[in-house]
Amino acid sequence: MLFEEASPSAGLPLAGCRVVERSRTVAAAYAGRLLAAMGAQVVMLEPEAGSPLRQAPPLLEDTGESALFAYLCVGKRSLVCDPLTPEGQAVLARELDGADILIDDTPVRSRAAAGLDPESIHRRFASLVHVSVLPFGASGPKAHWDGEEVNLLHAGGEGFLLPNGLSHELFPDRPPLKIYGHFAGYQGGSTAVTCALAAWWAVPAAGGQYVDVSVQDAVLSVGAFALQRLGDGSLEHRTTRSFRYGGVFETLDGYLELLTLEDRQWGALVELLGRPAWAGEEALRDPLERSRRGAEINGHIREWMAAHRVEDIVRRAQELGVPAAKYRTPVEVSEGEHERARGLFAPALLESGEPVDVLMAPFQFRCTPLQRGGRVPALGEMAAEATA
Repeated sequence: MLFEEASPSAGLPLAGCRVVERSRTVAAAYAGRLLAAMGAQVVMLEPEAGSPLRQAPPLLEDTGESALFAYLCVGKRSLVCDPLTPEGQAVLARELDGADILIDDTPVRSRAAAGLDPESIHRRFASLVHVSVLPFGASGPKAHWDGEEVNLLHAGGEGFLLPNGLSHELFPDRPPLKIYGHFAGYQGGSTAVTCALAAWWAVPAAGGQYVDVSVQDAVLSVGAFALQRLGDGSLEHRTTRSFRYGGVFETLDGYLELLTLEDRQWGALVELLGRPAWAGEEALRDPLERSRRGAEINGHIREWMAAHRVEDIVRRAQELGVPAAKYRTPVEVSEGEHERARGLFAPALLESGEPVDVLMAPFQFRCTPLQRGGRVPALGEMAAEATA
């Protein structure tokens, strides 16, 4: 196999874990990305023309490289492999023979010909954790369906609930929306990672397992609360779904989101607003009464918010213990004091050699580090290095 002998990931949470990734979708690639961030050695098996994600927008203005691919694949390695050829089968077998986890989004209809069907994989590699990541899973009536981000977002129910709150009030005639970017893909990838690690942890007792991940199911789990409400006859909809009071507010110079769920947070909010007379009404001590009069309360809050600057509101809210956060631009996030203090971004190199900062992962560990930075792999770099 072509894994590097010297591992720069020593001391990281998944040091020594070897992963083979065959991905054409964000969900599978993101699963590999998170494993790489935790220190796993991740090898992408790409077709001769390269992963389609290499051409996925948005493209960087200076180099024309895919920003999405750069984020999803930094810290991985690349190896060209066509499993429909004898040579590709040999490469696939060699890589899987030394791997712990396989992340694969090959369509069900194409798996047998490529030797990637679960039965063949388990028969040949009994200790391998084989994680399938498909739009609607690899079993059931939709197993052969394709699905893009917009399909999965709506199939998972989130599209039915958007836009809501202030967005719906401002633009009541808008049709259902797709969340920007790859919300469904990231949910599917996160689910795949947790399933992969659970199965890998159980290998000593249970051997290798086949894990079937449905991106639709992963999105559906995000709206679990809306599903739970079906039990009491309540059907959530974008026209009615909102916090009873709180939500998104427009300030003097921006937007913020406010959420108060506990009595102590309500008391802190009243303090933030300067203890107005309307908030001192005895009936509003009852959280149920506050819920019933949410629209009235929001009217008062909006009036106050519109007269104050967002940074001043958020700073004071944090001092008082009011859950509030500003809606920030990407530049504000990447250059934010909080993000820099926590070391959320790390330098990396694009395939072209240009330096960029990338988010390492949406989590951190208290006792062990994450993989910082890395580089975006050139297509087939591992084979080229082996023959150099």
